[in-house]
Amino acid sequence: MRGLSGKIALVTGAAGGIGRAICRRFVAESVRVAALDIDEAGLGRLASELGEAALVPVACDISNHVAVAEAVSGLIARLGRIDILINNAGWDAPKQFLDTTPEFWTKVIAINLLGPLNLHHTVLPYMVAAKGGAVVNIASDAGRVGSSGEAVYSACKGGIIAFTKTLARESARHGIRLNAVCPGPTDTPLLRSFLEEGEYGQKLYEGLKRAIPLRRLGEPGDLPGIVAFLASADAGFITGEVISVSGGLTMHG
Repeated sequence: MRGLSGKIALVTGAAGGIGRAICRRFVAESVRVAALDIDEAGLGRLASELGEAALVPVACDISNHVAVAEAVSGLIARLGRIDILINNAGWDAPKQFLDTTPEFWTKVIAINLLGPLNLHHTVLPYMVAAKGGAVVNIASDAGRVGSSGEAVYSACKGGIIAFTKTLARESARHGIRLNAVCPGPTDTPLLRSFLEEGEYGQKLYEGLKRAIPLRRLGEPGDLPGIVAFLASADAGFITGEVISVSGGLTMHG
């Protein structure tokens, strides 16, 4: 992709399935990656795989604004700048809304909505000062069309889509582009965890697989190409867009 070599990207949820795939793609594009995740052991494995010269691991709870601010300021001191922000971290468990609790809502909202807000709030000032940057928010088709068993998660991801569009308008004058990518059902530990949630979770998992026109679940490797493109100079005139990667599941949406 044009314009990626030599850039510095911050990727959240870097130790997870999609996050690891995005980090690998960026390293292949000669991008230096600051990898954030709460899973310190997973970050260690990723750093061993990709090499310390290419990847800077940072253990951080993205739901904590103070911790995020400290992590970002430390990265700026070490790396000098952040050119690309990828908000990828996420969490959910399959539950019908009436079976959930306020404590569950708080956790889902903290990770999937407040976490990305914290990253935008701390990273974008540096991009404004640099007069440019690219942000790709990993939302979800659950936020576009809804998803049974994921009501609060869907609300968060719908919020991220609206937030991306709004900040794309606010940030355009600073040369900062923001876009959202919406995975459909993707074979990650998060989706596989549905199988551990009893009969309801298993029915959701199997139903999603059957509904996809391309007859398979997405793989983590299906996402990095569009993410790298949107972060690159090849997408220099694209901002405020929402792109689904769902095997055709939501082509009608």
